[in-house]
Amino acid sequence: MSSSEFRIERNVELSPETKKIAEEELRETPERVREAIERLRELLKENDDLYYSDDDEMLTIFLRPCKWYPESALALMRRIAEFRRDNANLLDGLIPEHEEEAFLRYKMANVMKGRDHKGRRVLIVNVGGTWDPKKVSADQLFRLFYLIHVASLLEPESQVRGCVVLMDYKDMGMAQVRAMSPSFSKRLLTFIQDAMPMRLKEVHFVNQPYVFNLVWALFKPFIREKLKNRMFFHGSKMSSLHKYLAPSHLPADYGGDLPAIDYSGAEWYPVLNDAIQHINNWNTYGIKK
Repeated sequence: MSSSEFRIERNVELSPETKKIAEEELRETPERVREAIERLRELLKENDDLYYSDDDEMLTIFLRPCKWYPESALALMRRIAEFRRDNANLLDGLIPEHEEEAFLRYKMANVMKGRDHKGRRVLIVNVGGTWDPKKVSADQLFRLFYLIHVASLLEPESQVRGCVVLMDYKDMGMAQVRAMSPSFSKRLLTFIQDAMPMRLKEVHFVNQPYVFNLVWALFKPFIREKLKNRMFFHGSKMSSLHKYLAPSHLPADYGGDLPAIDYSGAEWYPVLNDAIQHINNWNTYGIKK
């Protein structure tokens, strides 16, 4: 079992402040929730080539990022199903155990303990010198992201407040640049922009060296305006990062007031295993075979 510091906050009632955000930003009211869930259930029956659980918790995962518009939620579910079909070689039957070594031994993907000053989860991705592509491929890196995202969908607070990604490129070299192929870039951005039922609020790039420009050239053609407007580049200037993420909620690694990070994906690995039933269920959803 995971410790209290490292856990999925599932089946918790939204805080009063989060309820207010849900109402103001997502049009969330008790009546609209009931109507939208009922309508999405009907739409799923009509679109019988799709298979998803139709319980309230699952349908809410898709309805919240779509501001409780059932038709938009169904379209998102279809895009997710198509993405899973198109990337079946990486995602079919994927469970944490398949990437156990990458989580336990290597420190690329980490989730900050607690939340930022706006109550959002922060995913820290180390794709600089910490990442050895000979030991963990770019495809495996994507699989780590994917598993973390599937588990995070269970958190009501995260569904409303969204998440932030912090990309750390410290000591990036040509080995990392070469590992980020155009196909990897396109897959990652298709996932983020089309097939991720989580509100991605901001993406921050820190410690990026000059060679980062080669990576950015690969990603840039696939980035749409909505995502582009949520991307921020800081280099080594943590004061720039602090305009978006308050130092009071950041570790010392990023100029924050909290202790330096002394944990990694290894501590989060048991958390993913706690969610194994949900992950196994998720693997059955999509386009019916």
